Amino acid sequence: MTARITELIARKRDGGELDAQELRAMIDPGVPDYQLSAFLMAVVLRGMSRRETADLLEAMVDSGERVSWPWPVADKHSTGGVGDKTTIVLAPLVAACGALVAKMSGRGLGHTGGTLDKLESIPGMRVSLSLAGMRRQVEQVGIAVCGQTAELAPADGRMYALRDATATVNSLPLIATSIMSKKIAAGATRLLLDVKVGEGAFMADRGSARELGRLMVDVGRDHGIDARAMLSGMEEPLGNAVGNAVEVREAVATLRGEGPEDLRELCLHAAGELVGDRAAAERALASGEAYERYERWIAAQGGDPAAPLPEAPVIMDVPAPREGVVQRCHALAVGRAAAALGAGRTRKEDAVDHAVGIVVLRKRGDVVERGEPLARVHARGEVDAEAVAACFEIGDEPADRAPLILEMLDA
Repeated sequence: MTARITELIARKRDGGELDAQELRAMIDPGVPDYQLSAFLMAVVLRGMSRRETADLLEAMVDSGERVSWPWPVADKHSTGGVGDKTTIVLAPLVAACGALVAKMSGRGLGHTGGTLDKLESIPGMRVSLSLAGMRRQVEQVGIAVCGQTAELAPADGRMYALRDATATVNSLPLIATSIMSKKIAAGATRLLLDVKVGEGAFMADRGSARELGRLMVDVGRDHGIDARAMLSGMEEPLGNAVGNAVEVREAVATLRGEGPEDLRELCLHAAGELVGDRAAAERALASGEAYERYERWIAAQGGDPAAPLPEAPVIMDVPAPREGVVQRCHALAVGRAAAALGAGRTRKEDAVDHAVGIVVLRKRGDVVERGEPLARVHARGEVDAEAVAACFEIGDEPADRAPLILEMLDA
């Protein structure tokens, strides 16, 4: 078997193609990590055809169980960004409109946050559910959001860990198959893919984001999923809060009708796409039904929605060094500054500090006087105010806010 796997790696290294059976052999659990890592690097360097991508996806899905639901189930996936707490608002909002939501989420790495880390800010909240537990909760409450289960697409779990450790993340076929294998295995029938674009996102340019979005929509449609992709901007943080507990507070405020306008608009747009009726989503938010569904969801997973969230011992405002107009609030810089406080991790095994983070108080287009606060930092100790202030560009020219929803991609 070793000789055959070596030959398959060499063929992909040299730009050749593998058939469906060869791809299944390549990701077999018996293949050593070092050989699978070599194959992943060959894919990064040489790419995969559309047929290879579809065959690899099928093999990844077949590596575990597939969930079958008796009703349509909605799901949403974001490619990650800074301040992206959309799931915490969107899941109960969609459920309040009558749709069922079954979602597997991930943890943050580097400057991008993870939904599971945010949810674990809530006292008692459990994010590990068995497949049976996930199914039961969806049937009873209408929502389940948890980490990837061992039963679903286990090949992806192994490949994801290797890609992270071997600098083989940056490949559109590998990204698409990783995301879609979990969605197909989890039985999603309606899927919205939020592909972030900009300096704070994985995809910095619109062309690559569009290519990834179209690839995921196409393979989703191949498997009977009503999939569509939304390209949304990530030059600035989404909303104001960047961290874990601070983002949960902002998500809850949004569910109560008090959150920042950009987060509210993105969630309403996404809910409208998933349920086919934006007006229904607006009513669910205004009536308080979405917040009530949030409380039921959190309680079903062991959390206490009324309990105080973790608070940092040091809360400090960072002043503007000059008067003028904010030209940019750099998402990447803010994300890195929050991670440096302890809100993020550089390795998957690192722990995060749920209490720390940054709340952005000024964004592009806002007029600011010298000494007025640009951001509020929640920290454990001394704050590097200059590093946080450097996340903002202040000039003299007027500046318009960048569009939030850049493009919708359908089949």
